[in-house]
Amino acid sequence: MNADIPYKIYLDEKELPKAWYNLRADMINKPAPLLNPETRQPSTVEELSQVFCKELAAQELDETNPYIEIPEPIRNFYKMYRPAPLIRAYFLEKALNTPAHIYYKFEGNNTSGSHKLNSAIAQAYYAKQEGLKGVSTETGAGQWGTALSMASAFFGINCRVFMVKCSYEQKPHRREVMNTYGAYVTPSPSMDTEIGRKILEEHPGTSGSLGCAISEAVEFALNNPGYKYALGSVLNQVLLHQSIIGLETMTALDKYNIKPDVIIGCAGGGSNLGGLISPFVGRKLKGELDCRFVAVEPASCPSLTRGKYVYDYCDTGRVCPLQKMYTLGSGFIPSSSHSGGLRYHGMSSLLSQLYDDKIMEAISVTQSEVFGAAVTFARTEGTLPAPESSHAIYAAMQEAIRCREEGKHENIVFGLTGTGYFDMLAYGKFNAGQMNDYVPTDAEIEASLQQL
Repeated sequence: MNADIPYKIYLDEKELPKAWYNLRADMINKPAPLLNPETRQPSTVEELSQVFCKELAAQELDETNPYIEIPEPIRNFYKMYRPAPLIRAYFLEKALNTPAHIYYKFEGNNTSGSHKLNSAIAQAYYAKQEGLKGVSTETGAGQWGTALSMASAFFGINCRVFMVKCSYEQKPHRREVMNTYGAYVTPSPSMDTEIGRKILEEHPGTSGSLGCAISEAVEFALNNPGYKYALGSVLNQVLLHQSIIGLETMTALDKYNIKPDVIIGCAGGGSNLGGLISPFVGRKLKGELDCRFVAVEPASCPSLTRGKYVYDYCDTGRVCPLQKMYTLGSGFIPSSSHSGGLRYHGMSSLLSQLYDDKIMEAISVTQSEVFGAAVTFARTEGTLPAPESSHAIYAAMQEAIRCREEGKHENIVFGLTGTGYFDMLAYGKFNAGQMNDYVPTDAEIEASLQQL
């Protein structure tokens, strides 16, 4: 190992960021505004406040303040598991025989097992401040639902979770963690909501999607006084809270004068990728950094690489605001996959704008490629990664191999956003050679896009 750069770069508690970074304030081309689904006019804080906490609605539309202060109760909660370490992947580098330096920001050192707690605690805090009885939400793989359950329990409010059906069935232990924290978990689509019943009628036997679960959670919040809706990805407010990942990463790299050449993150709705790259994109826009940004999405749900950049509903039931984003169509229900947290039909409007402006790149990969990289990482670095995070691992390995072939000494940074201990069914199928690499056909995607 290089004695100059430790295996783990830790920050002191005093270096914990005191403000989130709002990239939109520094973007030349701002993300297009959310549209009210009824009027098709830009949504206002008052309109969004019918669904979200008022402070979160204000954060959602803020394009002027580059930094938004983190309330002290949230900073104190962060101290339980933050700052998170930035780790040099020395053993993976050796296995790949690459001259590149590989670093990963590890976000799995909390009970939720992922980065999702960074925004969950903020959203639960604002719900408590508003005097709400509880919050409703969706969850895919279960990390977000677990995180919001934890945060809700911490502030003493209720939590209703609509969990995508295929994940509900594949990961019973994940839902039991949510139950342990007092949440009420329902497989989605369900018979508990009007939208759920409609989806089941139109798609009997469906395994569900994040778009379906979002619709049900929003309907529940609107029909139950004292509840507001909390979303775990996609929205500007979520990427804002997750910017703490990138801020810590930047501070750690700056400590050792390390300039990243490429930063990589898995991409479903965009929360962890946006949180990781936002501060670095801000530097690039100011001419202070020359760096590539790579989004890695599943080939089974390729919104960036095969979708269209248009206004679309954020949910399958079409009750949420419309967002301009790369989308496969709000009616697109992806095949069952083991990367449940990435099964969303669209991409964050902020990341969509960066991709459209050629500031960010995107690739899609199959499940077999992802789990092959996950196994290599587990055997070299000693951590069993979540399927979602393993998309970024795959891309980081490919970049390291490129550096080996080109003889380049680049610094590669990626986000390891979760652990894979609730994903042993998926690992078992991969180890047994039974993994399915379903990729939607052009005709299937076009049929969905025609409904836009």
